[in-house]
Amino acid sequence: MKNFFQGIAYLFEEILFVPFNFLRELQMDNWWLANAFNWMFLLVGFVALLYWVRQLQLFNQRGEENKDPSAHSFL
Repeated sequence: MKNFFQGIAYLFEEILFVPFNFLRELQMDNWWLANAFNWMFLLVGFVALLYWVRQLQLFNQRGEENKDPSAHSFL
């Protein structure tokens, strides 16, 4: 049973964490490149936020939103 758990440890430490080890070593050379994934996710989230706000404005301008106080059961 000990070999089974050592095999799992080897799988995660030596195989599955290779990209994370690469990023950790890259961070010492170039912080911006090591955090490129974070910047990409931040950019995608910001674009999605802008799209969502724009869609809310369009619905509000067209008057499609039901603003009646009894429109929602939780009101």
